[in-house]
Amino acid sequence: MSNKNVVEIKNLLKQFPVGGDYFTALSNINFELEKAEFMGLVGPSGSGKTTLLNIIGGLDSPTEGNVNVLGIELGSSSHKERAHLRKTKMGFIFQSYNLLPVYSVFENVELPLILNKIDKDKRRSMIEKAVESVGLTDKMDSRPNMLSGGECQRTAIARAIVHQPALVLADEPTANLDAENSHHIMKILVQLNKKLSTSFIFATHDEKIMAYLRRIIHLDDGEITEDENISNPKAGD
Repeated sequence: MSNKNVVEIKNLLKQFPVGGDYFTALSNINFELEKAEFMGLVGPSGSGKTTLLNIIGGLDSPTEGNVNVLGIELGSSSHKERAHLRKTKMGFIFQSYNLLPVYSVFENVELPLILNKIDKDKRRSMIEKAVESVGLTDKMDSRPNMLSGGECQRTAIARAIVHQPALVLADEPTANLDAENSHHIMKILVQLNKKLSTSFIFATHDEKIMAYLRRIIHLDDGEITEDENISNPKAGD
């Protein structure tokens, strides 16, 4: 695997058993992702983008082919190795936020650091920095039921990037947000991408997200139909 590549996928096939037959969700998938890219897997519902995102995140396994993420060959790695990779070097943003309702913003963002056994004093400074980066310093002690949808998603972003992962995977992160909050979220993510050199992969069919992407891989019926570099994406400032 090249030192500059975060993800390398070769001849990926993903099939699911359906009755006595198989459904092919992904076929002949080949691409590479370099460090600090801001890329989206784009296609209609059922095109395979979420399945591909889950395979890159080590949450699902390829049927055939090679999937190398951050130097780990996922197809031949153990469950423990994939879990360690997710915990230490990856961040996840979901459309449903997945915040723990009994925890404050501070405590929700703290979770990845506790899992990674970061010292308590160091945790506080890392949490404060992450929460500040998403503009929620004044909400540090608030629980999710006291926050707006946009604030919940910004908390989820802070949680995803607090340990400064090399790769963040985002599945329809603006699906539950209005246009204003969607643009606000994307501007934050563009700035974090530039500041941390973290690679981002989105699974989306939201045009508001697509406007910010610097590269779009188009999927249809489980195959890549186009790999497009965007010359003038929206900026995060």
